[in-house]
Amino acid sequence: MKLNLLLLSFFWVGMGTALCQNIKARQQKLETQRVRLKNEIKQINELLFSNKNTRKNIIVEVENLQVKLNVREELIKVTNAQVNLLTRKININERNISSHRKELKFLKEDYAKMIKNSYASKSFQNRLMFLFSSEDFFQAYKRIQYLKQYTQYRRKQGIIIGEKTQLLQQLNNVLIQERQKQVILINENKEVQEKLKKERISQQSLIISLKQKERNLSLQISKKEKLARTIDKEIDRLIREAIAASNRSDVGGGGKEFFKLTPEAKLISANFEANRGRLPWPLEKGVVVQGFGRQKHPVVKTTTIQSNGVTIATTPSSNVRAVFEGEVMSVLTFKGSNPSVLIRHGNYITVYKNLGELYVKKGDKVKSKQVIGEVFTNQQTGKTEVQFSIFNNIKVLNPSGWIYQM
Repeated sequence: MKLNLLLLSFFWVGMGTALCQNIKARQQKLETQRVRLKNEIKQINELLFSNKNTRKNIIVEVENLQVKLNVREELIKVTNAQVNLLTRKININERNISSHRKELKFLKEDYAKMIKNSYASKSFQNRLMFLFSSEDFFQAYKRIQYLKQYTQYRRKQGIIIGEKTQLLQQLNNVLIQERQKQVILINENKEVQEKLKKERISQQSLIISLKQKERNLSLQISKKEKLARTIDKEIDRLIREAIAASNRSDVGGGGKEFFKLTPEAKLISANFEANRGRLPWPLEKGVVVQGFGRQKHPVVKTTTIQSNGVTIATTPSSNVRAVFEGEVMSVLTFKGSNPSVLIRHGNYITVYKNLGELYVKKGDKVKSKQVIGEVFTNQQTGKTEVQFSIFNNIKVLNPSGWIYQM
């Protein structure tokens, strides 16, 4: 019965150790996410909410609040996942402690019996009697060996009990630390939830004030979307023209929707692709305020918008940087909008929209992180934003999969 109990204890301890290692890896990943999200909220506050004296457009305030709400919600999810993992780890450690206690109890009982038996025959005379009562020399030798092994085993059991006791103390200390960390995370999450609640109330009050103007807002958004689609069509036209021009040359291979690449362009293209997920941001400091793809407008929920890239908010007079080496394919100036720069990297193209100042021209060779212009700041809305896109030939890609930690 005691042997089965001991084997069961070993089984639970082994299982618990494997699970704890798996949980530890997931905990480290979640902690990295939590730190990143907290830093992102800090950056959002610095970039979007630091200048309270500047009166912003109500729509901009609602949009900025939505950006912060999205990150706070993600932070709450990540912290909840951390708390749940810690709860699982605490439960596993409690089971391990229980198993170790049972095992220690068994070892102590076994050790107590040994001491008791040893005490009964501890005298020198008793040991001599045990040896001299042997029938022959071989039996006497075997009894001497037994006495030595018994003494060694007893000492070993004493050492094991000491080690188990120390291990048990360490597990208890870890358990205390994990419970303290769990309390800290729960309290932190409560604070974030309170802030989220207040910000939602603030956003709702702003939205209510805009309700009467919803029709007018929808028209403004539609007008803005129409201009964005016109610019996107012009960018598509410029890319197709560049592809057609490359296919008129005699070098390499290609097609109607693919660049015909020179050996040098192939190398740049391969290097660009090899740096997927590691490309630098087009700004030294910024936060994504609008993601990629089709999405509901943050203010007028009945209106859907399409984004062929990401919109990054930053501070006024910020420099825009090339994310990789390449050649300026085109500089697009369009009526009713600010200049855009298209940089070609083999069969990849990066687009930088809404520049206030230009430092490059068509045909210029650029290096990674080279400043190509300055972001435009809208004096009416207070927005300082750049729209950034990536294309593979004519196919638009999600920049978040290419830019480091976007």
